[in-house]
Amino acid sequence: MALWGGRFTQAADQRFKDFNDSLRFDYRLAEQDIEGSVGWSKALVSVGVLTTDEQQQLERALNELLIEVRSNPQAILQDDAEDIHSWVESKLIDKVGNLGKKLHTGRSRNDQVALDIKMWCKAQVTELQYAVRDLQAKLVETAENNQHAVMPGYTHLQRAQPISFAHWCMAYVEMLERDYSRLADAYNRMDSCPLGSGALAGTAYPVDREQLAKDLGFAFATRNSLDSVSDRDHIIELLSTASLSMVHLSRFAEDMIIFNSGEADFVELSDRVTSGSSLMPQKKNPDACELIRGKAGRVIGSLTGMMVTVKGLPLAYNKDMQEDKEGIFDALDTWHDCLTMAAFVLEDIRVNVERTREAALKGYSNATELADYLVAKGVPFRDSHHIVGETVVYAIKVHKGLEDLSIEEFRQFSDVVGEDVYPILSLQSCLDKRSAKGGVSPLRVAEAIADAKARIAAKK
Repeated sequence: MALWGGRFTQAADQRFKDFNDSLRFDYRLAEQDIEGSVGWSKALVSVGVLTTDEQQQLERALNELLIEVRSNPQAILQDDAEDIHSWVESKLIDKVGNLGKKLHTGRSRNDQVALDIKMWCKAQVTELQYAVRDLQAKLVETAENNQHAVMPGYTHLQRAQPISFAHWCMAYVEMLERDYSRLADAYNRMDSCPLGSGALAGTAYPVDREQLAKDLGFAFATRNSLDSVSDRDHIIELLSTASLSMVHLSRFAEDMIIFNSGEADFVELSDRVTSGSSLMPQKKNPDACELIRGKAGRVIGSLTGMMVTVKGLPLAYNKDMQEDKEGIFDALDTWHDCLTMAAFVLEDIRVNVERTREAALKGYSNATELADYLVAKGVPFRDSHHIVGETVVYAIKVHKGLEDLSIEEFRQFSDVVGEDVYPILSLQSCLDKRSAKGGVSPLRVAEAIADAKARIAAKK
């Protein structure tokens, strides 16, 4: 059943109907459409369109329909309704007859769909925050279990300075903390109810829209009817948050792929998140991480598509806005799946502590410590930087680590070097010295873990 037709003398061509209809994807908004309809029925009582008995009859029927939808949402797809709004209305009429036709009084599909998608987005924010929190918790757990695993940190994919695997884990905890806060911010901005805005100019009935907003779980009613029916900022903002978080997850996946490679051999991923080769029996491929990395492009594509769709639209509603749903549905599903899979990747991960330590020792990652040592001896930093650079060139030539050079070898480049240099060049010293807040010292990392655990616990 279409919600329009009196203006037309010909039926729509089936090709247009197939192109135009949205039930195949907006059926996911069935619960929100029903809940919004219950709220609107109460508002219609307050303005005398419905009696209390009529409203109660409609609400009972809508609640019955809600139970049916929750038990088998896919059943909706067997219908040939144009969209979820016409499907709900037709099913309501089946239950209560002509009374069901009164419910749409003063309401447009424009404010109806704006309400439905906002309600759906609000529910998704909550679920996504749980998933972000769970991944943070798994990272913190992994960090706590690997506080003594020393590894090289990298810049330009070159070994730079020693860090711990725990410190690496905590970096992603911080990225996800920002993702969590962006979701909270987005929720606050979308917490306004557009219902009662009509097609574009507001409803002709004196509905108390603030009360309606509260009945539907919103903080307040929207302030401008034109904006209300054409606003898709909340979708774009969620897509933006999802895209940025997927960038974080993609970087996590890329690190894992590198760490898991035979060349690095820093970690071993579980058999449960890897796959083999159809040709090469020795292979153990990090497919879970590669898929996370690949799906980032898919989510970012949804953001780009939505922004391009909206950028040239005149006020108010245009059918182009029907394109908002498939992208946000797919992007948030994908993001949620990737958050869950990233946590699963960490479940049985094994850190090769001996290999990470060996790599940290071999990369001249203690060169900065030698430069700082010379500065402490009175050598200007620019001079010490040059001296250490020459020393590293020599150490590479003779196939030694800095900590393996003799005092005589050091003094080819600076005569201030003494026996006290060796403790300074140890990996433990390199870590311990980085004791400012946010640094890699074991004490600071332990504090960061404790702080993160407290923050995560507070989110429950």
